[in-house]
Amino acid sequence: MAYLGLVAVVVHDYDEAIAYYTRALGFELREDTPRADGSRWVVVAPPGARETCLLLARASTPEQSARVGDQTGGRVGLFLTTDDFDGAYKRMVAEGVVFEEEPRYEPYGAVVVFRDLYGNRWDLLQPA
Repeated sequence: MAYLGLVAVVVHDYDEAIAYYTRALGFELREDTPRADGSRWVVVAPPGARETCLLLARASTPEQSARVGDQTGGRVGLFLTTDDFDGAYKRMVAEGVVFEEEPRYEPYGAVVVFRDLYGNRWDLLQPA
């Protein structure tokens, strides 16, 4: 069986990224392992996630630094699915997450666009 295990998100700083994803988005820190080259292997995921996690990868070149916060050219590139849209939205608002719009209730479900710490655009989504 194949599955998508990790999605890399390029960040400026490991510790500020860990703090944001665990506090504001409620993710769990799954791994934070130092590597010989001075980098770290940092993995976070929504509570209970069994497959896809985020690898928080610190930018190490000018080209990578230029991509922090705009890895998808301004499009929504990450989709956080929940079974408690209203609760997740209220908790994230209380944590200072920046939302671009008011929640919408579409035929496919409840959705709202937000930006993470670095400006990457996400959908918070509860399928219908």
